[in-house]
Amino acid sequence: QVQLVESGGGLVQPGGSLRLSCAASGPIFRINGMGWHRQAPGKERELVATISSDGDSTYVDSVKGRFTISRDNAKNTVNLQMNSLKPEDTAVYYCNAENVLTYGGTVRNFWGQGTQVTVSS
Repeated sequence: QVQLVESGGGLVQPGGSLRLSCAASGPIFRINGMGWHRQAPGKERELVATISSDGDSTYVDSVKGRFTISRDNAKNTVNLQMNSLKPEDTAVYYCNAENVLTYGGTVRNFWGQGTQVTVSS
């Protein structure tokens, strides 16, 4: 019933910026945490950034100072502003929602389908 859809991916030159967005839809009462993961070619999926419903955020060391995660609780959206992009940021980026409480009384985690980010000159 709950779905997450990412948008904003694309091709950007090194040093450029992209803003990813993720919208959660469905019978959502509350989302405890939201975040972004990424999976580069030949690599395991890794956590990039998370943000709680209170606005507390965490980042993987490799993106600290370059990426900023934000969310709008009223709209059930989460964004990832990516600045100073590097080729190693190239990956499929996945939106994640943790401990989603639905009106049906379920508490589950959900993933989006992913959006491609390619950083190349």
